[in-house]
Amino acid sequence: MASKASTPSAGPQGETRRDFLQLTAAAFGAVGVGVVAWPFVDSLNPAKDTLAMASTEVDLSPIQEGQSITVMWRGKPVFIRHRTAEEIKAAEDVNVAELRDKQADSARVQKAQWLVTVGICTHLGCVPVGQKPTEARGDYNGWFCPCHGSHYDTSGRIRKGPAPKNLAIPPYEFVSDTLVKIG
Repeated sequence: MASKASTPSAGPQGETRRDFLQLTAAAFGAVGVGVVAWPFVDSLNPAKDTLAMASTEVDLSPIQEGQSITVMWRGKPVFIRHRTAEEIKAAEDVNVAELRDKQADSARVQKAQWLVTVGICTHLGCVPVGQKPTEARGDYNGWFCPCHGSHYDTSGRIRKGPAPKNLAIPPYEFVSDTLVKIG
């Protein structure tokens, strides 16, 4: 009777040359998939011009009390208003419990005299008016969206109309007393 001889290519734990070739082929295949997929994954990163707009610095020194300016940040208008003492008092005196989107004025500003808010209506994405002294500011002396009738107060909070939320507050910080960095 013939005895069974072990396969000459079998290793000490029964590993064969075929197992080695399969593992090597799988490794090369995985590297190949990575090389092909990387350009597609990399294309999902923001463009360099978008990254350049990721933050913007604004000099506040030329803005007079009661005046507003609009700057662009990430393709969105940002309203910066140098609020008067009357506007600050009106914003602080509001009963927060009566608001649709309940936010105190102190939660929306870092310095009481400066309001920094994204100038896009939260109803359908219109840009409210009220930045220029000649424009309608609505029933609460803030901003008014003439498209659908949303009224915002001097803190950018929705007070009347169909908008469900307050005007958004972008991330910002005061670099100095006269310089604000948005983003």
